[in-house]
Amino acid sequence: MGLPGLILLVALALAFDFTNGFHDAANAIATVVATRVLPPLPAVLMAGAMNFLGAISGTAVATTIGKGLVDPTVVTQATVVAGLLAAIVWDLITWYFGLPSSSSHALIGGLVGAALASATTVQWHGVLTKVALPMVISPLVGFTLGYLVMTGMQWLFRAADAHRVARGMRRAQIASAASLAFGHGLQDAQKSMGIIVLGLVITGHQQKYTVPLWVIASCALALALGTYAGGLRIMRTLGRRIFPLTPPYGFSAEVSASSVLYLTAFVFAAPISTTM
Repeated sequence: MGLPGLILLVALALAFDFTNGFHDAANAIATVVATRVLPPLPAVLMAGAMNFLGAISGTAVATTIGKGLVDPTVVTQATVVAGLLAAIVWDLITWYFGLPSSSSHALIGGLVGAALASATTVQWHGVLTKVALPMVISPLVGFTLGYLVMTGMQWLFRAADAHRVARGMRRAQIASAASLAFGHGLQDAQKSMGIIVLGLVITGHQQKYTVPLWVIASCALALALGTYAGGLRIMRTLGRRIFPLTPPYGFSAEVSASSVLYLTAFVFAAPISTTM
C-alpha cells in the first residue's frame, strides 16, 4: 500500500479518535450532568479541554498498542486498516443506540481479529497481561474503591450539616469530573497514537516505538474535537438509566474511576476501557 496506505491508516486512526471522543465523552461527564452540577455544554467543554491535556501527558499505553499485541515484523498496513474500520463501525453502531461500550476494546479486538484473519502473529502474552487481565481486574478495583470512598465520606461527614456538605460536594464533583476526563484523554488518545506509530514502523518511516510530537498533537486534538461533538445519547444511558445519582455518588464514582485510569496508564501501561 505504501505511502497512500500510510496516509489512509493515519486518517482512519484520527477518525477513530474523533468517534472515540464523542462516543466516550459521556463517560467522563454523565455523572456531573445527571446530578445537575453542570449543564451539558459547559461539561462537554470542560471534558474536551481535559481530554486534550490528558492526551499529551504520556505515551506508555501507545507503546503497548504499537508493539505489544501483534508482531510488527509481519503485520501489514491492510491488517491495521481493517482493524481500525471494524472499531469505527462498532463505535458508530453503539453510539447510535446509546450503548456505553468500550472503544478501547473495540480497537484492540479489531486489530487482533484482523491479524488472525491475515495469518499475522498475535502476541497472546501481551493480549493476556496487558488487555484481558486488566479488563477483568479494573472494574473490580473501581468497585472496591467506589465502595471505600463512599463509605469513608459517610463516616467523615456523619455529623456535618447536610446543606453545607451538599454544596461542598457539588464543587468537589466538578474537580472529580475534570480528573476523570483527564484520565480518559490519557488512556484513549494513546491507543490511536500506538496505531499510527505501528504504521510508521511497518512502513519504514521510523525504527523505534517512540511517539512523534505531531502524532501526539493530532491525536489529542482529534479526541478533544470528538468530545466537543458531544455524547448525549450515551450520557442519558449512563446518567439516568443505570443508577439515580447524587453529587456524593458521582464524586465517589469519578474519583475511583480516574484513580484506576491513572494507575493503569502510568504504572502498568495497560490499555483499559474508560467505560468500565
